[in-house]
Amino acid sequence: MPLIAADGVSTLEIQDLKIELLACGQHSRPLLFLHPEIGLDYDAPVIGLLATRARLIAPAHPGFGRSEVARSMTTIDDLAYFYLDFLEALDLRDVVVVGVGLGGWIAAEIAIKSTARLSSLVLADALGIKVGDRETRDIVDIFALTEPELAELTWFDPASARRDPASLSDAELQSIARNREASARYGWSPYMHDPKLKGRLHRIRIPTLVLWGVADRIVKPDYGRVFCAAIPGARFELIERAGHFPHLEQPEDFAQRVLAFAGGR
Repeated sequence: MPLIAADGVSTLEIQDLKIELLACGQHSRPLLFLHPEIGLDYDAPVIGLLATRARLIAPAHPGFGRSEVARSMTTIDDLAYFYLDFLEALDLRDVVVVGVGLGGWIAAEIAIKSTARLSSLVLADALGIKVGDRETRDIVDIFALTEPELAELTWFDPASARRDPASLSDAELQSIARNREASARYGWSPYMHDPKLKGRLHRIRIPTLVLWGVADRIVKPDYGRVFCAAIPGARFELIERAGHFPHLEQPEDFAQRVLAFAGGR
């Protein structure tokens, strides 16, 4: 992995786009962490925990954080092909891919296309499929809610997610705005799913773990069970005292399950 040999946050150019990423950990096995719709927190405890037993590579998706985005990139399908090029450019092999929320959707779209460079897959509270009929909303409309309403549905402990915008820096506010804009860019229509993804999940032929926060009310655990059932041999596990972002609310439990699953392959 010559292009990301040094630990820390750096910028990498892929497809003429400058992408911000974090690389850390001294182990040889690469773990690609695909962040959810709220973006990537480099200081989150889960980052260091995952890096204890893997070479963690955590990019900010094109359009998120400080990563550039091409005008032509408008779908999760585009991001999946971008990451296939990313893996090839860095010559990453035997990769454990871990995706949360929107990142889980990206991970699934990557895996239905090619698993040649992947060893295993972890999907946590993933978006991306349609479960019910056309009259049933499977995924809560996050753009129609106030911040307090969204927090109530997202977190096991909504109080832990409260933040005072006045206390945030201009850079932090800009990042939040970019993350929200990018989430809408990729997931607005059809809303947060690919109509064809569910019928293609059978193409995933690598060990897959599906993790779900018990208190997730953005995409409920039953949605996760349907997601899991569509992937041959996939395993479903619940994480207690966690909502839509279990990697943030229960970082130790999340990391332990990911590393144990990856290590057992």
